[in-house]
Amino acid sequence: MAYFNNAATTYPKPAAVYKAMDEFYRHNAGSMGRGGNGEKTGTEIVAETRLMLKELLHAPNYEVIFTPTATLALNMIIQGLLKTKIKNVYITPFEHNAVTRVLHAHKDMTNVEVLAVNKDCTFDMERIGYQFAERQPDMVIMSHASNVIGMITPVAEVFTLAKKYNAVTVVDMAQTAGLVDFDISQAKCDFAVFAGHKTLYGPTGVSGFLMNQAIDLPTVLYGGTGVDSANQDMPQYIPARYEMGTPNMMAVAGLHAALSELKKDTIAHRQQIEQKNRERLLEILNEYDFVKLVGINDEGKYVGVVSFLIDGISSDSAAQIFKRLHIELRTGLQCAPLAHKFLGTYPAGTIRVSVGAYTQGEDFERLKEAMDYIEENI
Repeated sequence: MAYFNNAATTYPKPAAVYKAMDEFYRHNAGSMGRGGNGEKTGTEIVAETRLMLKELLHAPNYEVIFTPTATLALNMIIQGLLKTKIKNVYITPFEHNAVTRVLHAHKDMTNVEVLAVNKDCTFDMERIGYQFAERQPDMVIMSHASNVIGMITPVAEVFTLAKKYNAVTVVDMAQTAGLVDFDISQAKCDFAVFAGHKTLYGPTGVSGFLMNQAIDLPTVLYGGTGVDSANQDMPQYIPARYEMGTPNMMAVAGLHAALSELKKDTIAHRQQIEQKNRERLLEILNEYDFVKLVGINDEGKYVGVVSFLIDGISSDSAAQIFKRLHIELRTGLQCAPLAHKFLGTYPAGTIRVSVGAYTQGEDFERLKEAMDYIEENI
Protein backbone atom coordinates (compact mmCIF):
# COMPACT_ATOMS: atom_id res chain seq x y z
CA MET A 1 0.00 0.00 0.00
CA ALA A 2 1.38 3.41 -1.02
CA TYR A 3 0.50 5.76 1.81
CA PHE A 4 -0.73 9.28 0.97
CA ASN A 5 -2.99 9.96 3.94
CA ASN A 6 -0.57 11.71 6.28
CA ALA A 7 -2.98 14.59 6.92
CA ALA A 8 -5.22 12.08 8.71
CA THR A 9 -2.37 10.44 10.60
CA THR A 10 1.31 10.26 9.73
CA TYR A 11 2.71 6.87 8.85
CA PRO A 12 5.06 5.29 9.54
CA LYS A 13 6.18 6.59 12.91
CA PRO A 14 9.83 6.66 13.98
CA ALA A 15 10.93 3.25 15.23
CA ALA A 16 11.62 4.79 18.65
CA VAL A 17 7.89 5.49 19.05
CA TYR A 18 6.91 1.84 18.64
CA LYS A 19 9.69 0.77 20.99
CA ALA A 20 8.80 3.29 23.71
CA MET A 21 5.12 2.33 23.69
CA ASP A 22 5.89 -1.37 23.93
CA GLU A 23 8.47 -0.91 26.69
CA PHE A 24 6.21 1.37 28.72
CA TYR A 25 3.52 -1.26 29.20
CA ARG A 26 6.02 -4.05 29.71
CA HIS A 27 8.04 -2.22 32.33
CA ASN A 28 5.88 0.55 33.79
CA ALA A 29 2.37 -0.05 35.07
CA GLY A 30 1.98 3.40 36.61
CA SER A 31 -0.22 6.32 35.65
CA MET A 32 0.26 10.05 36.10
CA GLY A 33 -0.21 11.08 39.73
CA ARG A 34 -1.26 7.59 40.75
CA GLY A 35 2.01 5.83 41.47
CA GLY A 36 4.31 3.94 39.14
CA ASN A 37 7.40 1.87 38.72
CA GLY A 38 10.03 1.33 36.07
CA GLU A 39 12.94 3.49 34.97
CA LYS A 40 10.65 6.54 34.79
CA THR A 41 7.28 6.96 36.41
CA GLY A 42 4.29 8.02 34.37
CA THR A 43 4.39 11.38 36.15
CA GLU A 44 8.00 11.96 35.06
CA ILE A 45 7.29 11.03 31.44
CA VAL A 46 4.31 13.40 31.32
CA ALA A 47 6.35 16.24 32.86
CA GLU A 48 9.17 15.80 30.36
CA THR A 49 6.73 15.68 27.46
CA ARG A 50 5.14 18.93 28.59
CA LEU A 51 8.54 20.62 28.67
CA MET A 52 9.41 19.39 25.17
CA LEU A 53 6.14 20.75 23.79
CA LYS A 54 6.78 24.14 25.40
CA GLU A 55 10.24 24.21 23.86
CA LEU A 56 8.92 23.15 20.46
CA LEU A 57 6.34 25.95 20.32
CA HIS A 58 8.54 28.58 22.02
CA ALA A 59 6.11 28.79 24.92
CA PRO A 60 7.98 28.57 28.25
CA ASN A 61 5.26 30.46 30.12
CA TYR A 62 2.29 28.50 28.75
CA GLU A 63 0.55 25.54 30.37
CA VAL A 64 0.27 22.22 28.52
CA ILE A 65 -2.98 20.27 28.79
CA PHE A 66 -3.24 16.71 27.46
CA THR A 67 -6.43 15.36 25.91
CA PRO A 68 -7.15 12.14 23.98
CA THR A 69 -7.84 14.07 20.73
CA ALA A 70 -7.46 17.54 19.26
CA THR A 71 -11.23 17.57 18.78
CA LEU A 72 -11.75 17.22 22.51
CA ALA A 73 -9.18 19.96 23.11
CA LEU A 74 -11.08 22.35 20.82
CA ASN A 75 -14.37 21.44 22.51
CA MET A 76 -12.92 22.18 25.94
CA ILE A 77 -11.53 25.52 24.80
CA ILE A 78 -14.52 26.75 22.81
CA GLN A 79 -17.25 25.52 25.15
CA GLY A 80 -15.32 26.77 28.16
CA LEU A 81 -14.83 30.23 26.68
CA LEU A 82 -18.49 30.44 25.65
CA LYS A 83 -19.31 30.32 29.37
CA THR A 84 -17.76 33.78 29.58
CA LYS A 85 -18.92 36.98 27.85
CA ILE A 86 -17.75 35.87 24.41
CA LYS A 87 -20.31 36.57 21.70
CA ASN A 88 -18.61 37.53 18.42
CA VAL A 89 -16.51 34.70 17.01
CA TYR A 90 -14.45 34.82 13.81
CA ILE A 91 -13.20 31.73 11.97
CA THR A 92 -11.48 31.02 8.65
CA PRO A 93 -13.23 29.29 5.74
CA PHE A 94 -10.92 26.32 6.35
CA GLU A 95 -12.00 25.22 9.81
CA HIS A 96 -12.50 21.57 10.70
CA ASN A 97 -15.81 20.24 12.04
CA ALA A 98 -14.07 20.11 15.42
CA VAL A 99 -14.60 23.88 15.41
CA THR A 100 -17.67 24.45 13.25
CA ARG A 101 -19.88 21.79 14.84
CA VAL A 102 -19.16 23.13 18.31
CA LEU A 103 -20.08 26.64 17.23
CA HIS A 104 -23.16 25.37 15.40
CA ALA A 105 -24.31 23.60 18.57
CA HIS A 106 -24.11 26.96 20.37
CA LYS A 107 -25.48 29.09 17.54
CA ASP A 108 -28.02 30.71 19.84
CA MET A 109 -25.17 32.04 21.98
CA THR A 110 -22.80 33.31 19.31
CA ASN A 111 -22.41 35.49 16.23
CA VAL A 112 -20.05 33.58 13.94
CA GLU A 113 -18.44 35.37 11.00
CA VAL A 114 -15.96 34.07 8.44
CA LEU A 115 -12.78 36.08 7.95
CA ALA A 116 -12.42 37.79 4.56
CA VAL A 117 -10.46 35.52 2.22
CA ASN A 118 -10.03 36.13 -1.49
CA LYS A 119 -10.89 33.58 -4.17
CA ASP A 120 -7.18 32.80 -4.56
CA CYS A 121 -7.18 31.81 -0.86
CA THR A 122 -5.16 34.83 0.26
CA PHE A 123 -6.39 36.64 3.37
CA ASP A 124 -7.64 40.17 2.75
CA MET A 125 -6.12 41.91 5.76
CA GLU A 126 -7.68 45.27 4.92
CA ARG A 127 -11.17 43.79 4.81
CA ILE A 128 -10.50 41.82 7.98
CA GLY A 129 -9.59 45.09 9.66
CA TYR A 130 -12.95 46.50 8.58
CA GLN A 131 -14.73 43.37 9.81
CA PHE A 132 -13.19 43.73 13.26
CA ALA A 133 -13.99 47.45 13.42
CA GLU A 134 -17.61 46.84 12.46
CA ARG A 135 -18.14 43.90 14.81
CA GLN A 136 -15.46 43.68 17.45
CA PRO A 137 -14.08 40.15 17.89
CA ASP A 138 -14.38 38.38 21.22
CA MET A 139 -12.69 35.22 19.93
CA VAL A 140 -10.79 34.35 16.72
CA ILE A 141 -10.15 30.71 15.76
CA MET A 142 -7.78 29.81 12.93
CA SER A 143 -6.41 26.62 11.44
CA HIS A 144 -2.69 27.18 10.98
CA ALA A 145 -2.89 25.10 7.80
CA SER A 146 -5.92 23.81 5.92
CA ASN A 147 -6.40 20.07 6.10
CA VAL A 148 -8.00 20.24 2.62
CA ILE A 149 -5.47 22.21 0.55
CA GLY A 150 -2.53 22.57 2.95
CA MET A 151 -2.28 26.37 2.75
CA ILE A 152 -0.61 27.99 5.76
CA THR A 153 -2.68 30.88 7.09
CA PRO A 154 -1.39 34.26 8.39
CA VAL A 155 -2.17 33.55 12.03
CA ALA A 156 0.21 36.11 13.53
CA GLU A 157 -1.07 38.95 11.34
CA VAL A 158 -4.74 38.24 12.06
CA PHE A 159 -4.18 37.70 15.78
CA THR A 160 -2.25 40.97 16.04
CA LEU A 161 -5.32 42.75 14.66
CA ALA A 162 -7.63 40.78 16.96
CA LYS A 163 -5.63 41.70 20.05
CA LYS A 164 -6.40 45.39 19.44
CA TYR A 165 -9.88 44.39 20.63
CA ASN A 166 -8.62 42.08 23.41
CA ALA A 167 -10.01 39.03 21.60
CA VAL A 168 -9.15 35.53 22.78
CA THR A 169 -7.14 33.78 20.07
CA VAL A 170 -7.10 30.05 19.28
CA VAL A 171 -4.86 28.38 16.67
CA ASP A 172 -5.46 24.82 15.49
CA MET A 173 -2.01 23.39 14.76
CA ALA A 174 -3.12 19.83 14.00
CA GLN A 175 -1.43 20.04 10.57
CA THR A 176 1.64 22.06 11.57
CA ALA A 177 2.92 21.38 15.11
CA GLY A 178 6.41 19.97 14.76
CA LEU A 179 6.47 20.73 11.03
CA VAL A 180 6.27 24.53 10.82
CA ASP A 181 8.43 26.48 13.24
CA PHE A 182 5.96 28.78 14.96
CA ASP A 183 6.33 30.93 18.06
CA ILE A 184 2.86 30.94 19.62
CA SER A 185 3.83 33.63 22.12
CA GLN A 186 5.08 36.06 19.47
CA ALA A 187 2.00 35.30 17.37
CA LYS A 188 -0.24 36.32 20.29
CA CYS A 189 -1.93 32.92 20.57
CA ASP A 190 -3.86 32.34 23.76
CA PHE A 191 -4.49 28.69 22.89
CA ALA A 192 -2.58 26.39 20.53
CA VAL A 193 -4.03 22.94 19.80
CA PHE A 194 -1.83 20.02 18.71
CA ALA A 195 -2.55 16.48 17.50
CA GLY A 196 0.05 13.96 18.60
CA HIS A 197 -0.59 11.53 15.75
CA LYS A 198 -0.11 13.96 12.87
CA THR A 199 2.96 16.14 12.24
CA LEU A 200 4.45 15.35 15.65
CA TYR A 201 4.72 11.69 14.47
CA GLY A 202 3.41 10.31 17.72
CA PRO A 203 0.57 7.80 18.21
CA THR A 204 -3.15 8.32 18.31
CA GLY A 205 -4.69 8.82 21.73
CA VAL A 206 -2.66 11.84 22.84
CA SER A 207 -3.25 15.44 21.79
CA GLY A 208 -3.96 18.62 23.70
CA PHE A 209 -3.41 22.35 23.90
CA LEU A 210 -1.10 24.99 25.26
CA MET A 211 -2.78 27.90 27.02
CA ASN A 212 -1.82 31.38 28.09
CA GLN A 213 -1.68 31.40 31.89
CA ALA A 214 -3.45 34.76 31.97
CA ILE A 215 -6.64 33.29 30.47
CA ASP A 216 -9.30 31.94 32.82
CA LEU A 217 -10.81 28.96 30.99
CA PRO A 218 -13.95 27.62 32.71
CA THR A 219 -14.15 23.85 32.98
CA VAL A 220 -16.66 21.80 30.99
CA LEU A 221 -15.49 18.31 32.03
CA TYR A 222 -15.19 16.96 35.55
CA GLY A 223 -13.80 13.92 37.33
CA GLY A 224 -10.94 12.43 39.25
CA THR A 225 -7.49 13.89 38.91
CA GLY A 226 -5.54 11.77 41.39
CA VAL A 227 -5.04 14.80 43.66
CA ASP A 228 -7.21 16.77 46.11
CA SER A 229 -9.78 13.99 45.97
CA ALA A 230 -11.81 15.18 48.98
CA ASN A 231 -12.71 18.41 47.19
CA GLN A 232 -15.81 18.10 44.97
CA ASP A 233 -14.72 21.10 42.91
CA MET A 234 -12.08 20.60 40.25
CA PRO A 235 -8.61 21.69 41.37
CA GLN A 236 -7.94 25.33 40.52
CA TYR A 237 -4.33 24.82 39.52
CA ILE A 238 -3.40 23.88 35.96
CA PRO A 239 -3.07 21.32 34.39
CA ALA A 240 -5.01 19.25 36.95
CA ARG A 241 -8.06 21.48 36.46
CA TYR A 242 -8.49 20.16 32.91
CA GLU A 243 -6.98 16.66 33.02
CA MET A 244 -9.59 14.39 34.55
CA GLY A 245 -9.60 10.61 34.37
CA THR A 246 -6.78 8.21 33.62
CA PRO A 247 -4.56 9.45 30.77
CA ASN A 248 -3.43 7.22 27.92
CA MET A 249 0.03 6.70 29.32
CA MET A 250 1.24 4.45 26.50
CA ALA A 251 0.33 7.19 24.01
CA VAL A 252 2.12 9.82 26.09
CA ALA A 253 5.20 7.58 26.16
CA GLY A 254 4.98 7.35 22.37
CA LEU A 255 4.69 11.12 22.01
CA HIS A 256 7.64 11.54 24.38
CA ALA A 257 9.72 9.35 22.06
CA ALA A 258 8.49 11.19 18.95
CA LEU A 259 9.46 14.56 20.42
CA SER A 260 12.83 13.16 21.47
CA GLU A 261 13.43 12.05 17.87
CA LEU A 262 12.44 15.49 16.58
CA LYS A 263 15.03 17.11 18.82
CA LYS A 264 17.74 15.11 17.02
CA ASP A 265 16.88 16.98 13.84
CA THR A 266 15.41 20.41 13.14
CA ILE A 267 11.88 21.47 12.26
CA ALA A 268 13.29 23.30 9.25
CA HIS A 269 14.86 20.11 7.90
CA ARG A 270 11.70 18.08 8.39
CA GLN A 271 9.68 20.78 6.62
CA GLN A 272 12.23 20.84 3.79
CA ILE A 273 11.79 17.09 3.28
CA GLU A 274 8.00 17.42 3.23
CA GLN A 275 8.19 20.32 0.77
CA LYS A 276 10.32 18.27 -1.61
CA ASN A 277 7.79 15.45 -1.34
CA ARG A 278 4.96 17.90 -2.06
CA GLU A 279 6.82 19.17 -5.13
CA ARG A 280 7.20 15.59 -6.37
CA LEU A 281 3.49 15.06 -5.80
CA LEU A 282 2.64 18.13 -7.87
CA GLU A 283 5.02 17.06 -10.64
CA ILE A 284 3.16 13.77 -11.00
CA LEU A 285 -0.33 15.28 -10.91
CA ASN A 286 0.58 18.03 -13.39
CA GLU A 287 1.43 15.39 -16.00
CA TYR A 288 -2.25 14.59 -16.54
CA ASP A 289 -4.69 16.80 -18.41
CA PHE A 290 -7.66 15.23 -16.63
CA VAL A 291 -6.42 16.43 -13.23
CA LYS A 292 -7.59 19.74 -11.80
CA LEU A 293 -5.68 20.99 -8.77
CA VAL A 294 -7.71 22.76 -6.09
CA GLY A 295 -6.66 25.74 -3.97
CA ILE A 296 -3.17 26.20 -5.40
CA ASN A 297 -1.67 29.68 -5.22
CA ASP A 298 1.92 30.07 -6.41
CA GLU A 299 2.47 32.83 -3.84
CA GLY A 300 1.14 30.79 -0.93
CA LYS A 301 2.97 28.64 1.60
CA TYR A 302 1.84 25.06 2.08
CA VAL A 303 2.31 21.90 4.09
CA GLY A 304 2.31 18.58 2.24
CA VAL A 305 -1.43 18.42 1.48
CA VAL A 306 -2.83 18.59 -2.08
CA SER A 307 -6.43 18.30 -3.24
CA PHE A 308 -7.47 17.58 -6.81
CA LEU A 309 -10.35 16.48 -9.03
CA ILE A 310 -10.46 14.06 -11.95
CA ASP A 311 -12.57 15.00 -14.94
CA GLY A 312 -15.64 12.78 -15.22
CA ILE A 313 -15.02 10.86 -12.00
CA SER A 314 -16.58 11.74 -8.64
CA SER A 315 -14.42 11.68 -5.55
CA ASP A 316 -16.38 8.68 -4.23
CA SER A 317 -15.75 6.72 -7.42
CA ALA A 318 -12.09 7.75 -7.38
CA ALA A 319 -11.79 6.42 -3.84
CA GLN A 320 -12.74 2.94 -5.00
CA ILE A 321 -10.31 3.07 -7.93
CA PHE A 322 -7.36 4.14 -5.79
CA LYS A 323 -8.23 1.57 -3.13
CA ARG A 324 -8.22 -1.16 -5.76
CA LEU A 325 -4.83 0.10 -6.94
CA HIS A 326 -3.47 0.00 -3.35
CA ILE A 327 -3.16 3.76 -2.88
CA GLU A 328 -4.15 5.01 0.57
CA LEU A 329 -5.56 8.55 0.39
CA ARG A 330 -8.65 10.51 1.47
CA THR A 331 -11.65 11.58 -0.59
CA GLY A 332 -14.81 13.55 0.12
CA LEU A 333 -15.15 16.52 2.47
CA GLN A 334 -12.30 15.67 4.88
CA CYS A 335 -14.45 16.85 7.84
CA ALA A 336 -14.25 20.44 6.52
CA PRO A 337 -17.47 21.19 4.59
CA LEU A 338 -17.06 24.95 5.00
CA ALA A 339 -13.74 24.78 3.15
CA HIS A 340 -15.30 22.91 0.26
CA LYS A 341 -18.14 25.42 0.01
CA PHE A 342 -15.53 28.16 -0.22
CA LEU A 343 -13.48 26.23 -2.80
CA GLY A 344 -16.52 25.30 -4.89
CA THR A 345 -16.07 21.55 -4.36
CA TYR A 346 -19.11 20.98 -2.13
CA PRO A 347 -20.85 18.53 -1.72
CA ALA A 348 -18.74 15.93 -3.55
CA GLY A 349 -15.42 17.07 -2.11
CA THR A 350 -11.99 16.33 -3.49
CA ILE A 351 -9.33 13.67 -3.74
CA ARG A 352 -6.75 14.54 -1.10
CA VAL A 353 -3.20 13.26 -1.16
CA SER A 354 -0.86 14.15 1.68
CA VAL A 355 2.82 13.38 2.09
CA GLY A 356 5.03 13.28 5.14
CA ALA A 357 8.67 13.13 6.09
CA TYR A 358 8.70 9.36 5.53
CA THR A 359 7.02 9.23 2.12
CA GLN A 360 9.32 7.14 -0.06
CA GLY A 361 10.21 7.06 -3.73
CA GLU A 362 8.34 3.80 -4.20
CA ASP A 363 5.17 5.48 -2.93
CA PHE A 364 5.43 8.02 -5.74
CA GLU A 365 6.11 5.26 -8.24
CA ARG A 366 2.93 3.49 -7.19
CA LEU A 367 0.94 6.72 -7.44
CA LYS A 368 2.34 7.34 -10.94
CA GLU A 369 1.34 3.83 -11.98
CA ALA A 370 -2.17 4.42 -10.64
CA MET A 371 -2.52 7.70 -12.51
CA ASP A 372 -1.30 6.02 -15.71
CA TYR A 373 -3.91 3.31 -15.23
CA ILE A 374 -6.65 5.91 -14.81
CA GLU A 375 -5.48 7.73 -17.93
CA GLU A 376 -5.54 4.56 -19.99
CA ASN A 377 -8.67 2.88 -18.65
CA ILE A 378 -11.14 5.33 -17.19
